Amino acid sequence: MKEIARIGDDEGVPGSGPGLAAVMARVADGDQEAFGTLYDAVAGPVYGLVLKVLRDPAQSEEVAQEVLLEVWRSAARYRPDRGGVTAWVMTIAHRRAVDRVRAEQAATDREQRTAHAAGTPPYDQVSEEVTVRLESEQVRRCLRSLTELQRQAVTLAYYRGFTYREVAASLSAPLGTVKTRLRDGLIRLRDCMGVTA
Repeated sequence: MKEIARIGDDEGVPGSGPGLAAVMARVADGDQEAFGTLYDAVAGPVYGLVLKVLRDPAQSEEVAQEVLLEVWRSAARYRPDRGGVTAWVMTIAHRRAVDRVRAEQAATDREQRTAHAAGTPPYDQVSEEVTVRLESEQVRRCLRSLTELQRQAVTLAYYRGFTYREVAASLSAPLGTVKTRLRDGLIRLRDCMGVTA
């Protein structure tokens, strides 16, 4: 088993010295043990950076794994003369996180444009309007099946908010008669509309 060089440089700045660069060179040669060491060194910071950008732990884990897979696949492209390993990896992480944000925003924008272009309200709104119209039509049809006195009493009491006494006064009918007509009318409405007691 090969000994892996100490991670970090002589000044104690992780990822910028020859230790991590040597590990990266071995990763570029396909050394899985070296990649394990690199993974241990950068996985936490990568996840932290991605989480700051995405603010969603589940998506951040997914993107962090994509970043580390990309590091494994593209390790040969790392150039030590252009910067430290950690900086290179974190640049990849930041780009991936920003790409994910842009992709999510683009998907949301597409959905909104499609809904707007179709010119249709959301499904629930359409369903609600259809249900209300059908129920209103059924109530009107059932009201037409009542006697004139029943229909007038129900309309005054339930659509105009009259009390029993006000309905009786408005129809010039005895209070007992109005109560009976209302009760009978409501029973007929219930039966007509198929409502079970």
